[in-house]
Parts: sequence; structure tokens; C-alpha cells
Amino acid sequence: MSTLPGGTVTFVFTDIEGSTQLLQELGDEAYGEVSGDHRRLVRKTFGSRGGTEIDTQGDAFFFSFPRARDAVAAAVDAQRALRDHEWPEGKEVLVRMGVHTGEPHVGDEGYLGLDVVRAARISAAGHGGQILISETTRALLGNQLPDGVAVHDLGQQHLKDVQHEHIYELSIDGRSLAGRPLKTEKPKSAQEDMASRMEERINTFVEGQIESAMERLLQKRQRE
Repeated sequence: MSTLPGGTVTFVFTDIEGSTQLLQELGDEAYGEVSGDHRRLVRKTFGSRGGTEIDTQGDAFFFSFPRARDAVAAAVDAQRALRDHEWPEGKEVLVRMGVHTGEPHVGDEGYLGLDVVRAARISAAGHGGQILISETTRALLGNQLPDGVAVHDLGQQHLKDVQHEHIYELSIDGRSLAGRPLKTEKPKSAQEDMASRMEERINTFVEGQIESAMERLLQKRQRE
């Protein structure tokens, strides 16, 4: 992993929406075919745009790209390939994708930092067949969008662990899911936020008191 490029990179996370239901409906053998075709299509389209496969788990992929425009082009190519593919029993295989650009730390085990988390959370907020991008990626794209692609401003969203992020959807060939609410967290009110912080402080205080008491007890037993 130490050979991964540093500096500014663009991450793409993908996964199949409703994979468990597909498995139940198709059975092991047919779903195995679906999984294999899905992997092949994603790897082919992403690889042809210069993407590097960082990790894959189950039906999810994690890729990095040196340029934001290549990452977006790869995501668009992949969605088109998945849409046009003939799946078993006429099923739809819907994959959600999240794209974010940042300057992560490159460690011995790969990319580290909040930018990785942000990209994953953006992907998780989407629906199958949807491409969501961060504000940073949107800025780098400018007006150079792939043919047939339009940008939809979905506004400020509250994501788990990273809180606020301005998110945009890329619609392909006129197909947009912007009308569906994203799978994001509901922002806490000021009162809820204060209560949450107070509870955290109380828990920290209680845990500290218990640890201190245990240490004193241990020291007492050692002196006896």
C-alpha cells in the first residue's frame, strides 16, 4: 500500500443496494453470477479510467483516482454498464456510488483520515443507481461533465461521523433520483446536542471515578 499516490486524490465507494434481497430471490447460483458480473463491470470501467482498487468486501468496492474528472467518468461508465447489462431473471442490480476528493494520509495499511470516511458516508447516503459527489469534487469538475450528465444540488446534508457536507447528485441520461430523500442523519436540535454532550460528560466522569476507586482498591490490597 505504500506505493499509493499521495497528495490530492479522489475516492469512490460503491455497493449493491438490496443485495440480501437479491440473494434471497435468485438463490446462491444465480446470485453468484450476478456478483461476478457486477465485479467484472466495475473493475473494467474503473480500471479503464485509471482507478486503483484499494479494497473490496462483499459487494462493495473502494477505488482511488488521481483526478476527480476520471473518477466521475468511471462512475458514469459503470452505472451505464450496470444499467444496460442483462441480469438473471430480468432483475435490476442497483449500485450506489459516492465520490469525494481530499488529501488523505498514506500509511503502511493504505489511505487514512477523515476524507476516506467522508467518501464512504456520502456513498451510504445514496440510493441504488445514484452517484453522489462532495462539494470539493463538484468544484474540481467545473463545467467539464461527461456527455449526458447533469448536476443536481441536494444542499447541505448531515452525515454520520462527519456531520455537514454539501452534496450533489449526478444524473445520467435524464434519470435522476434527486426527489428521494437521502439516507442521512437528522440534525440534532440545540437542546438535544446539549443533552448529548452532558450525558457524555457524566459518563466520562463516572467511568473516571470507577477507575480511580479500582486503582485505590488495588493499591490497598498490594500494601496489605
